[in-house]
This record gives sequence, C-alpha cells and structure tokens, in this order.
Amino acid sequence: MGYRIVLGIESSCDETGAGLVRDGRLLGHALASSMDEHARFGGVVPEIASRAHLQALRPVVRQALDEAGLRLSDIGAVAVTTGPGLSGALQVGLAGAKGIAYALGVPLYGVHHLAGHVAADTLEHGPLPNPCMVLIVSGGHTSLLLVRDLVRDPIVHLGDTLDDAAGECFDKVARVFGLPYPGGPAVDRAARVGNPGSVAFPRPLPGSYDFSFSGLKTAAARWAEGHSGRELPVADGAASLQEAIADVLTRKAVAACAEHGVGTLVVVGGVAANSRVRSLAEERCRAAGIELRVPPLGLCTDNGAMIAAVGDLLVRAWAEPAPLNVSIDPSAPLEHAALQPGAALAGVA
Repeated sequence: MGYRIVLGIESSCDETGAGLVRDGRLLGHALASSMDEHARFGGVVPEIASRAHLQALRPVVRQALDEAGLRLSDIGAVAVTTGPGLSGALQVGLAGAKGIAYALGVPLYGVHHLAGHVAADTLEHGPLPNPCMVLIVSGGHTSLLLVRDLVRDPIVHLGDTLDDAAGECFDKVARVFGLPYPGGPAVDRAARVGNPGSVAFPRPLPGSYDFSFSGLKTAAARWAEGHSGRELPVADGAASLQEAIADVLTRKAVAACAEHGVGTLVVVGGVAANSRVRSLAEERCRAAGIELRVPPLGLCTDNGAMIAAVGDLLVRAWAEPAPLNVSIDPSAPLEHAALQPGAALAGVA
C-alpha cells in the first residue's frame, strides 16, 4: 500500500490553487488568478480576492483531479494554507478544505504558506538537503532561513524583512515608473533593454542578513521625481532597481551559506521568477561552489501544488493532523511547516 494522495489548497492572496501530490510526486495541479481584477486598483483588494476564491475553488479542485486522472474519493489527506495571508481569502480555502476532509473522513493539515514555497522545490528536485539555506522572496516576505528537516525541525531565521519586502519594492516602484501591476514582471520586462549600471541605487543593510527595501523604494521614487518635465528613462531605472535587489538578495544568501557551512541554496517565492535574481544567483553560487536550486517558474508563485507538497511530507512523517475546528492565522510567523492555530484550544498539543 502506497502513501496517501494529498490534496493541497492555497487561497492566501489573489490566486486559488489546488494540487495533488503522493510520495513527493506532483500528480496534477490547477490555478485560477484574480490578478486582472485587482490591476486597475494597483494592488490586491481583499474583498475582490475573497469573492474570486469562492467562485474558483470547486472548479480548480475539479481541474486538478481531472489532470491527474483521479476522483475525489481517491484523496487520502487534505492540506490547506491557514496563514499568513488575507483573512477572508484564507477563510474560503480553509472552509473548502474542511468540507472535503470531513466528507471523505480523511486527515486535515494546516500549512504555513511560506513553508509551501520551500516545499515547492522538492517537486522538481527531490528531498531538500539537510541542512540547506533557503531564500524566500515574495510579494510580502523576504527571509533567509536555515532549514534542516522541513516538517520535523524548527525553522531558523537568519534574516527577515524589516519594512518593505522585495516584491513590495518592485510593485511600488513600478507604479512610480508608470508600469502596470504586478510590478515584478513589469520591471523585469522593462529592464531587458536598460542599463543596470546607469543609476547608483543603494544596497540596504550591507552588514546584516536582514532585509530593508524601503530606502531603495524611496531612492527610486526620488530619481523618478528628478526627471519631472523630462521623459523618464524607465528601462534604465528598471534595470538598475532590479540589479540592486538581485545584488542584495544573492550577496546575503551566498554569504550565509559560507558562514554556516551549507552547500545548497534554495531560492523560492514569486520574486524567484525574476530573471536577474536567477542569473545572479547562478553566477555567485557557481563561483562559491554552492549548489543552487530554484523551482520552475510555474511553482515559484502561489499555487496549490506547494501546499500539497507540505501535506505529503507531513503525512510521510506521521505528523498529527489538525482538528476540524482549526482556525486561520493571517499574520503567522514561520516557525514550523505545520500551522494549526486553534489546535491547543481543541485539546491538541
């Protein structure tokens, strides 16, 4: 008898994802995004996101099952993002996951969204080395982590975002530059024909593993303001901004690997899809003799497959499932892969 098939559900922000994983292998996944509905507002509107999740959840689960050639009754466990994220959006995913788990009589696991990003890499490259260094770069989070056993050991934070995360910086500066939302892909496209050395943007917190991109955002805004009445050289600004962010991220990550004697760097999260972040990470890891692992582009952004991957690891580690009255935690810190707020109230240690 093999391992259970795990259904993963992700609904923390503006993407509704469902994925199916068994024994470390991705069987099928599907994704629906409400990004276009938020674009005219220049950012995610929580109420619009929640309503979009309500409409998309059942079709996305059905699409993932169809892709895998499975039926709902084949599911042996359900994993769902319970934090961090938008409160209403998380509630939609959790309610759907609870309904499926209860109807099928299968275990339910609450998963930390960022642990999902880490686990996404296992679907492409296999088990994570123990230990490994993980750089998470997403819209709201930038963290440098020392990871041993993802689902058994506490996650050690070497550095975290002090203000704006890398993804926030991309979004906010893109707006100043007149580029569309989401800002990360827009900056990446504009930067292709720009000169990355044309603007001397600052490199924040050079002596720390923490991250601060608020000053860089302000510097970019002031640079743009300095062109008032003249055409803004957007490509050069985008290339210089992207270079500054990629430089800070990869320099700190490679230095942390050297200091802690870790031979593998895993870069995950939506900003890991950025072309310059990927290429500079490859260049610096190669020079330092460090193995670099980055998930394929489709698994970098939010998706249900990554949540199913954590659930699959929890199932194989014989982890305690969550109670069916488990709740969400929209601002949950990343300490463990399993995130089960409300479990203590239910009498589960």
